Amino acid sequence: MKTALLTHADGLLHVTPDGMPEQVARLAYIQRALADLDVVRVDPPLAQDAHIAYCHPQTYIDYVRDSIPTDGFAGLDRETDAETFLSPTSYNAIWRAVGGAIKAVDMVLDEEVQNAFVAMRPPGHHAEQSLPMGFCVFGNIAIAAKHALDHHGLDRVAIIDFDVHHGNGTQALLQDDPRALVITSQQMPLWPGTGRASDRGPHQTILNIPFAPGTDGPHAVETYRTQVIPALIQHQPELILISAGFDAHQDDPLAQLNWSVDTYTQLTDLITQSAQTLCKGRVVSVLEGGYDLDALAACARAHVQSLIKAAP
Repeated sequence: MKTALLTHADGLLHVTPDGMPEQVARLAYIQRALADLDVVRVDPPLAQDAHIAYCHPQTYIDYVRDSIPTDGFAGLDRETDAETFLSPTSYNAIWRAVGGAIKAVDMVLDEEVQNAFVAMRPPGHHAEQSLPMGFCVFGNIAIAAKHALDHHGLDRVAIIDFDVHHGNGTQALLQDDPRALVITSQQMPLWPGTGRASDRGPHQTILNIPFAPGTDGPHAVETYRTQVIPALIQHQPELILISAGFDAHQDDPLAQLNWSVDTYTQLTDLITQSAQTLCKGRVVSVLEGGYDLDALAACARAHVQSLIKAAP
């Protein structure tokens, strides 16, 4: 089996105001970086509202749809960070970002491919049940996890989030479901200020791993070996999902970790090797952050090359 790449030109139509780190160029750089790789290329479909409703109430789904402007920009945030904007052409990008994550889960669990990477935007791991924040509208990866559990009937899944910012939305959307193990490493202190190691969730299925500013790649990889892999073994997931944020790279302007491109290769290799042992190699990865364009492109390419290596 092979690796699937789910991406679409509609992801370039979610335009954000000048100066915003989450911008159209992020996806354009990634698409160019992955253009020559040997993958199964798939157009992500538009998600159905029923898919989004795994994690978000219909009132919120309707709020997002109704907030899309006819011109200019609409600020979606109601009480958070005033950074999540909609443009007139945002709809397809947002609904395809969810649809791509759903489709990737279907393809991997139906054994059409070994693993998959969803290169779409906007990202999703900060969005809570009825609260957009941090450039995120819907909880793309949490929705995908619920789809694997509720539609495909899996008993257990695991989400690994190596974005430099805490995946507060993913935790909020999944912490009440004991079937989902949520592992998220993040720089601390850093926005959004959540992700303490002491926060394990109501079912002890949350593993938060704070890294101090300046933490380098070898330390991160060793921490994943000693904390993340044992947690996966204990949970025994039937599918591993990755929130693939590349903003822990040393060149990223929004944080101060000191990871390299090779760090992402090593982390992805660790995860795929564990997946081979635990869940038949089944991995779905979904793009999150990463705001230095060259570093983002290089890290995404290394990540997908590792997925390809794990899908002979």
